[in-house]
Amino acid sequence: MQQFMEWVVVSFLLIGGTFVLIGSIGLMRMPDFFMRLHGPTKATTVGMGGILLSSIFFFSSQGNFSAHELLITIFLLITAPISAHMLIKAAIHHQLKAIDKTQGIENIGDKALVDKTDENAEQ
Repeated sequence: MQQFMEWVVVSFLLIGGTFVLIGSIGLMRMPDFFMRLHGPTKATTVGMGGILLSSIFFFSSQGNFSAHELLITIFLLITAPISAHMLIKAAIHHQLKAIDKTQGIENIGDKALVDKTDENAEQ
């Protein structure tokens, strides 16, 4: 059973480390702020979840179960999307420029805000 738990811990560490690495590379390689935010919020959150799960399995196999890792994982999964949303809202508020290849940028301009208010006024 001990060897099986070691394999579980190693696999979660490798998967988590791979996702963290991919998220970090995405942060460096993406051309604008909107694309750069995608890498850390998605891949790095999953990667840190994998690393923390491996920590939970390791310490529970040693007989020292602690809820700290579980609480950290829950906190990370709750706060990462909220902080990303706040950063995007701040970038929109400051009218940060995006490159042409950024998808969905047409939905966040002044025109989108005007269209929504016109639809609400008609109803």
